[in-house]
Amino acid sequence: MMGIHSYTDWLKPIERFSDKALVPLHWLANIPSQLNAWGELILSDRSDLESENTRLNQENLIHRGQLQRMAELAAENLRLRLLLNATELLMDSVLVTEVIGVSPSPKSHTLIVDRGIEDNVYVGQPILDAEGLMGQITAVFESHSTALLITDSTHAIPVQVLRNGMRSIAEGTSDYNRMRLRFISSTADIKKGDQLVSSGLGGRFPSGYPVGRVIGIKRNPGANFIDVEVEPAAEMDRSKYLLLVFTSKDGTTIGNSQ
Repeated sequence: MMGIHSYTDWLKPIERFSDKALVPLHWLANIPSQLNAWGELILSDRSDLESENTRLNQENLIHRGQLQRMAELAAENLRLRLLLNATELLMDSVLVTEVIGVSPSPKSHTLIVDRGIEDNVYVGQPILDAEGLMGQITAVFESHSTALLITDSTHAIPVQVLRNGMRSIAEGTSDYNRMRLRFISSTADIKKGDQLVSSGLGGRFPSGYPVGRVIGIKRNPGANFIDVEVEPAAEMDRSKYLLLVFTSKDGTTIGNSQ
């Protein structure tokens, strides 16, 4: 057979037929190895995809954290710009300070700021944010001080209505968003929306600083006085950077900004 195949073409048809007949057998025999290779590829792709997905999730988390930090920096920059604008408008001697602590008690509205004796801070010194009066310094230490906010229930400040000059006393209520006016006559010329500023009486706070806005008036029939609710101008529970205002002993402000 080998001799005939070598020297003649008689067996060529049989060879071609055999090759065609054996193709399906080769294909069937190759199925296990193909399935194994396909499985390894699938597992490898899945593992790579899972690793890539984990990496992308981590990168996304990092980028989102960076964006949050950028948003915080942008907001802080805006607050500082507002504070700078407030300083330009005041034309008083002021010193920028930062809040470094707050009272843990919801009924005690006090702050700790990072200025003290070494910065010439003194007891009774007015403190404000970019929007209005915050309170006054009540204790001074070497490198920090404690301030009592005007919203504290123990605090009261002389004010006047900007529209007509009517004077009153604004008291804290231990609510960062609410104050009240004392002894307002039922016939007084006051209305919702009136702006209140410091009157300067008492010599503690210089006159003309924003204190708040009248947001509610309750008239009780037959009563001699009305209940007046005031929303503070300053952002009592949100401001981080504040201004310390230097005044003379008689309560007037001192010239140059610091």
